[in-house]
Amino acid sequence: MDDLLPRPRIADSAPGSFEFAPGAAISGTAELVDAVRLALAVLDLRPAEAGAAVSVEHDAGLGAEAYAIAITSEAVRITAGDRAGAFYAGQTLRQLMPAEAFRSTALPGTSWTVPCGRVEDAPEFSWRGAHMDIARNFLPKREVLRLIDLLALHKLNRLHLHLVDDQGWRVESRAFPRLHEVGSHRAQTTTSFFGEEPTFDGVPHGGYYTLTDLAEIAAYARARAVTVVPEIDVPGHASAILAAYPSLGAKPDETYHVLDRWGISPAILSPLPPTVEFLTTVFDEIIKALGDVPYFHLGGDECVLDDWATSAEISAYQAELGLEAPADLHAWFLRRLADVLAERGIRAVVWDEAFVSGMLRQDTVVMPWRGEAVGRRAAAAGHDVVATPVFPMYFDYAEASSAEEPVGIGDALTVADVAAFAPAPAEWTPEERARMLGAQFQLWSERIPDGRTLDYRAWPRGCAAAEITWTGGPAEPGFLPRLDAHLVRLDAFGVEYRPPAGPRPWQRGGTGWRRHRPGVVPVHDVMKHLDEMTHSADSTRPSM
Repeated sequence: MDDLLPRPRIADSAPGSFEFAPGAAISGTAELVDAVRLALAVLDLRPAEAGAAVSVEHDAGLGAEAYAIAITSEAVRITAGDRAGAFYAGQTLRQLMPAEAFRSTALPGTSWTVPCGRVEDAPEFSWRGAHMDIARNFLPKREVLRLIDLLALHKLNRLHLHLVDDQGWRVESRAFPRLHEVGSHRAQTTTSFFGEEPTFDGVPHGGYYTLTDLAEIAAYARARAVTVVPEIDVPGHASAILAAYPSLGAKPDETYHVLDRWGISPAILSPLPPTVEFLTTVFDEIIKALGDVPYFHLGGDECVLDDWATSAEISAYQAELGLEAPADLHAWFLRRLADVLAERGIRAVVWDEAFVSGMLRQDTVVMPWRGEAVGRRAAAAGHDVVATPVFPMYFDYAEASSAEEPVGIGDALTVADVAAFAPAPAEWTPEERARMLGAQFQLWSERIPDGRTLDYRAWPRGCAAAEITWTGGPAEPGFLPRLDAHLVRLDAFGVEYRPPAGPRPWQRGGTGWRRHRPGVVPVHDVMKHLDEMTHSADSTRPSM
């Protein structure tokens, strides 16, 4: 039991082992039995009325996502606080088995044994997540479902889907079909790097999920104890929306196009009532498709407000509301949308610029991408916080400052950097620490064009993220040896992760478009800039 990941609170071994038989019986509370069977699908366990050697029962004394496992040579007894806890108990048992438990089917001749002992476990943080940007580079549904599987086996429980940006709109709208008909594709994509002469690939790019796809993704995730958090990033990053419906822009007579380059643009939605009505309709479509939606991300980041300031109509509306400046109108607009969500029983989530703007609902969750200082300010102000700092949770950065790496937005963020991160720093007050819901890693996709690259960027840094969010972080000294053992499981699952020693020959950047430029955007320079801009509403994410 020494190589479980994330590390459980208690894991004690005892002499002997228990052997699972494929197709063996499992009994207990039906909902919990189903969760364990899903986690151990390779064994095809069969539900039984009672008396099975494997049993699962509810324990009201255990909290959300908590579980306990007792293993003897005769039986396995699982108790769980809820369905998620039972699912995680199954994932722990899976790790105690041979690595073949992570293959898609049971291989003949495998002995499905687990060591005797006990495990008692519960997470430190309720938000343990990953952010998947499918706006910049679209990834098909199968890649989303696969990432959900990988999150689930690491006991990560949030999938934040970035569904729109300047470079694409990625979900069907039956009310406003031009969003997916026009906004979901672009004629080409930039291939140049930061500071280089612009070049393009000349290849059309696009795609979107139907509302039925979105419903499927959400249901698939729920079964695996993962909550989907949709993001419609507004009012900035709006080129794709305005390419479809230019009348919603601050400059309604202008022609817009889905961007074919990275970075941000001045394209911004109008804050006037028709925009709020439009977004309310779109939100309702997404909410209905997803079903149970506890959180909805509004973005709010990197907004260029110049067009608001020069619009007579918007300035008049700002004055009518009694607001002094466009920044106040930005805050008001996001507050208005959060109120719309609250009417539907949903909590808004925003990037930290919206907090700095100063008009949030008290129940709005803040994601401070610019670092600990702004996160602490949000927590001190009474907002729940999810840690999302560039360092060390932006996995679009390369893992080494080396020309061997495939192209990243900058360098370098290592597994050790992630493992050393404490989402709720010890120097925060108890009240501030209590406001930290957890953390998530970000997979911004400017340089993630396909599923193989997604694997490379996400793992094994995502394993470290799972460790620190489950245990509270930072990881203890035994993490790296446990990670080595865990990589064998990822091999069996088919994950094309970055090996600790460096990229495999076919994973290297090479001399073409994947070539990395070491040192072009070092993380320490980015963090210095962000620290300087923490108190400003106009800082922007480093871009290429």
